[in-house]
Amino acid sequence: MHLDLTDRVVAVTGAARGIGATIASRFRAEGCRVVALDLAFDDRPGADGTTELIDQVRCDVADPDSVHAAVDEVVSRHGTIDVLVNNAGINVTGSVADLGWEEWRRCMDVNLGGTFLMSQAVAPVMQATGRGRIINAASFAAIVPSVGSAAYAASKAAVVALTRVLASELGPWDITVNAYAPGMVPTAMNGFATMPPEAQGRLLDTLSLRRWETADDVADLLVFVASDAAGYITGTLLDVSGGKLATQIPALAHGH
Repeated sequence: MHLDLTDRVVAVTGAARGIGATIASRFRAEGCRVVALDLAFDDRPGADGTTELIDQVRCDVADPDSVHAAVDEVVSRHGTIDVLVNNAGINVTGSVADLGWEEWRRCMDVNLGGTFLMSQAVAPVMQATGRGRIINAASFAAIVPSVGSAAYAASKAAVVALTRVLASELGPWDITVNAYAPGMVPTAMNGFATMPPEAQGRLLDTLSLRRWETADDVADLLVFVASDAAGYITGTLLDVSGGKLATQIPALAHGH
């Protein structure tokens, strides 16, 4: 199957580094016109060294004025937006008993509010062309949350519900809206790769594919979802977690 995304305009939030930078670079490698949206940028190259070929626009996804200004800038430069990847997000940990209200609100404002504001701003652009793809970062935490992840898990579960509503509301314009649930991609935010070997082993034991997920695993899915081949997939949560907890003890198949 050949997925031709040549010349599609793709906006990726939270794309200055980490998974977002890899997603942006992958779409650029597919021939897309990519715009990276983030609060701050640095000079580090993307996953395949294509940073110099990717437009950068400053955007605070939790600020309505910043979001609308950024979307206007993307449209001014490229004429439209074909694909929006709502990747930007933060992690807030802490028990419900100890979690501060400001921490809770910040998590909701970025993870859920950012997805809402970006989708709301981009929808009219896509409606004008009668097509589009909105792809929202959820998390496996939206399926099975962890102790101490109340704010993060609740925000990502809400993103899934928002995705379903948007899918139906935008369906008349042939705009698909889907969410994706990564499992365990080692990042600076979660520190998986720097944990003691025993702790890493316990986490890996929850996976049917017993290896750390990579940002490329996520990008592979998003390229497909953005393509014409996925035109009849909408309103769903796509699990890209490596079969996390597909069975009660998946590690048994690996001899653990």
